[in-house]
Amino acid sequence: MKDVYREIAGGPDSGLMLIADHASNRVPDDIDLGVHQSVLDKHVAVDIGVDRLSGLVAGHLECPAIIANVSRLVVDLHREHDHPDATPAHSDGHHIPANAALDEAARQERIARFWHPYHGRTAELIDHHDPDMLFTLHSFTPQLETRAHEERPWHAGILYNQDDRAARVAIPKLEALGLHVGDNEPYSGLELNATMDLHAEARGLPYLAIEVRNDLIADAEGARKWAELLAPVIAETRDALK
Repeated sequence: MKDVYREIAGGPDSGLMLIADHASNRVPDDIDLGVHQSVLDKHVAVDIGVDRLSGLVAGHLECPAIIANVSRLVVDLHREHDHPDATPAHSDGHHIPANAALDEAARQERIARFWHPYHGRTAELIDHHDPDMLFTLHSFTPQLETRAHEERPWHAGILYNQDDRAARVAIPKLEALGLHVGDNEPYSGLELNATMDLHAEARGLPYLAIEVRNDLIADAEGARKWAELLAPVIAETRDALK
C-alpha cells in the first residue's frame, strides 16, 4: 500500500529484515495537519536521511525491508496504537492543531488507515522471510529545539529493551570504528521500543535498533558513508547470534 509503506524485496537468504518507521515526511492530500510546510522538513516530521540510508543498507545486505511512506505527524508508527502520541498533538515545541482536535472516532480512523496496515504487513513479512535478526534504522537531531542547552554528542546510538543480545555485539564493533556510540542513548529502549517490542521481543527474535545522528546522513554522501559503515556491522552481528 503506497499510501502507508513501500517494500524492498531483498534476497531470500539474507537472514535479515529492515523496518524503517519514520522514513517519510509525506502527508496525504486529504489530511491537513495545520502546520507550516517547513515543519515537515524537521525531525519532528521525519527521521532525516533514513529513507536514503535504508535503501542503501538494504541494497548492501540484499535484505527485504518495509519502509514507512507517511509522516510520523500523521501517525507515529513507532508508538503503540493506543498510545496518545500515535497521533501527536505536540512534538519538540511544535503544535499540531489538527491532531489536537481529533476526537476518538477520528483518531481510531487514522490508526486503522495507517498503523494497522503497516504493522500487519510487517508481521506478514517476518512470517514469510523468517529472518535470524530484525534491524531498524532511525535518526536523531543533534539538538532538540526545546532542550537547546543539552548536547547530543553521539554519532549513533543502539537501543534495546529487555533483549540486548544484538546490542552487546554491535556496540563494541561500532566503537572499534572510532565512533561515539550511545548505549540506549539518546533515547532509552526501555521506554521507547514499540516496534521492536511488538515484532521482535514478542517473538523472541534478536534485533538491532540503530539511531544515527541526522546531520551525518542528511546528504547523499553522508548516507553512502554510513551505509558502508553499518552494513558490515549488521551482518557481523547477525552472524554472531546464529
